[in-house]
Amino acid sequence: MAQFAPALLPKQSTNDAVKLYLSSHFQGFPDGVPPPGLYHRILKEIEIPLLTAALAATRGNQIRAADLLGLNRNTLRKKIRDLEIQVYRSGG
Repeated sequence: MAQFAPALLPKQSTNDAVKLYLSSHFQGFPDGVPPPGLYHRILKEIEIPLLTAALAATRGNQIRAADLLGLNRNTLRKKIRDLEIQVYRSGG
């Protein structure tokens, strides 16, 4: 499956970008319907760059990243493990 990376135009909302991506994704299948498990595949594609961006913005500080995301720090740590996200810590 292609990575979720719609190019956001200056006035395009995330919602519109996701709708465009999903429309294109569905059209990629002969009957217009992807195989079962779509919900979790799409969430994983969105979750990885979202968590990675939060961790980068907080220089790898998981407590600050969890706060930024509105997650419990243990929830974030579990997602980092489950999604095999590399965490790089930098000072500052």
